[in-house]
Order: sequence, then C-alpha cells, then structure tokens
Amino acid sequence: MKAPLITDTTLRDGSHAMRHQYTLEHAKNIVAALDKAGVPVLEVTHGDGLGGSSIQYGFSLVNEMDIIETAVQTATQAKIAALLLPGIGTRKELQEAVARGIKVVRIATHCTEADVSEQHFGMAKKMGLETVGFLMMSHMRPPEFLVEQAKLMESYGADCVYVVDSAGAMLPHQAADRVKALKDALSVEVGFHAHNNLGLAIGNTLAAVQAGADKIDGTLRGLGAGAGNAATELIAAVLDKMDLNPGVDVFGLMDAAEFVLAPVMPFQPIPDRDSIAIGYAGVYSTFLLHAKRLGAEHHIDPRDILVELGRRQAVAGQEDWILDVTLDMAREKNGA
Repeated sequence: MKAPLITDTTLRDGSHAMRHQYTLEHAKNIVAALDKAGVPVLEVTHGDGLGGSSIQYGFSLVNEMDIIETAVQTATQAKIAALLLPGIGTRKELQEAVARGIKVVRIATHCTEADVSEQHFGMAKKMGLETVGFLMMSHMRPPEFLVEQAKLMESYGADCVYVVDSAGAMLPHQAADRVKALKDALSVEVGFHAHNNLGLAIGNTLAAVQAGADKIDGTLRGLGAGAGNAATELIAAVLDKMDLNPGVDVFGLMDAAEFVLAPVMPFQPIPDRDSIAIGYAGVYSTFLLHAKRLGAEHHIDPRDILVELGRRQAVAGQEDWILDVTLDMAREKNGA
C-alpha cells in the first residue's frame, strides 16, 4: 500500500453543519492550521458547491469567493479546491473562482449521471485546473456500474474519480469493492469520500486505502453533513500508525481540530438516531425533515418513510416524491 493524498474539506462539507455561516476569520484560521500541518489540498466553497448560496440551499454569511480568496492568500503550500455541481454552479462561478486562485475543481454528479459533467470537465481543463470527478451516492449502484460512470468522467478529462458515500450507507467491504473496481478499470487516480452515519467513516476510508485509493477526504473533527465525515486528525493518526503517513503533522492536526475548529462549531456531529436512520435507509439527509413532518401528519414512523424512499432509490431533487410515498404507506396501513 502507498500513502494516500489527503484533501481536507472542512471549509466545504463542514459548511453544512455550520449552516454556511463561516466568516473570513474562520477561513483564515482553519486554512493556516491545515496548511501548517501539511495538508496538500483544501476544499473551500458553500456546502453545495460554487453558486450554492441560495434560498434553496441556504445563504452563506460571507461571499464564497471572498472566502476562497482568503484561503488562497493564507495558504503557503496547500492548493485550494472548489466543488461544482452541474446545475448549481455555472461557468461564471468557476471563472471567478479561478480568478480568485483555485487550482483544483471537484465536479460532482449523482452516480448515475456522469454524462451531465462533460462540458464542465472540458471548460475546467481549458482553464488549466486539476480536475476531480465525484460520483455521489455511490452505495446505490454496484461496482461494475460505477466503473462505466467513472470511465465517462475519465474520458471527459478527470484526473481522478471519487467513490462518494454521500449518505454514509456503505460497509467497509462495499467501499473496498467499489474502489478496487475503479482502480482496476481506470488509468487515472481513484479517491474515496466518507460520511459517518453508520459510524464507519474511518473504517470505510481505511478499507478504501487498502483497496488502493490514491486520495481520501476528511474534515477536522468530522464536521460535515449528516453524522459528519471522516475526521482528518483521526485519518492522519491511523495512517501514521500504519506507516502510511503522507507527510502531515498528526499532532498539528489534533491541535487544529481542538483549538481552532472546536471553539466555533455549533455542535459535534455524531451518529444520532436521525443520522443512523439516513445511513441505514441510504438516502440524502435533506429527506429527513420532510419525512418527520409527513410522518407526524400521517402517523407513520419517519424511519419507515426513509427506508421506503431508499428502497425506491429516491435521489436529491425528488423531495416532492416523499409526500406520494407517505400517502401510499398510509393507505396501505389503513387497508385502503
């Protein structure tokens, strides 16, 4: 095994838990600490990527471009990356992010929709960016299907393709199988991004590393959507004990988590009842509040609604379907 490159996404995935209320001071302090500890890539955008600050996804406290520029000016060795979701971020936002200094763009699609990213990879390469593909909700499709989608991203110009466990629904063998399948099929690098809804973010990340992952993601203290992400400081400590330290300062990351991030966190993400339900059902965290509200109205356990949505393979953008599913379940329950 070789040491994987770590990307820290505290200033992007962590934005969800912060309700997108990062300040420029937060960004400066977090970047300085991560940069000093030797983390080579830092992802910095609204939680839903470039252009995500909106009524639909939640407004950022500070313009994300200003946060990107602050990150670029603060970092001495780390490259600053941005996330772009086709349909949310556009050429305009990407061009401005490049002007502000990003060097890497991570282009994310649902794991069945890699074909919508072709033009985005094309324009990113023309801008001279390092490009990473994100196959979100990768637990929903088997390895051989993900290979087909990853090959599309590779053909569009991706320098790396990630298996992304968006709902924190994978078990370690599933993470390993998917990473290995991509490693065997692609000529570009393969990455893995974990969430902790089933308490397996670190275990799944290590399984991915053992399967050959070239790149892995983390956030300080696991700050992120749902039950959070794999904690960067934990990843570093475990890799170091495995003699796979990629050149980061383990104690420096512990201190960054404890003394820089923890004081500004609104809460510590954990696999609580709701987060476990999301991981168990394998659905987006955005479904949770809808399921709770409709469950109360129709006297159905919201966990049962989430599980049924997972069985029907509902995806982000189908929140309006939750009502139909709930009504179907209510009719069945009442014998109608």
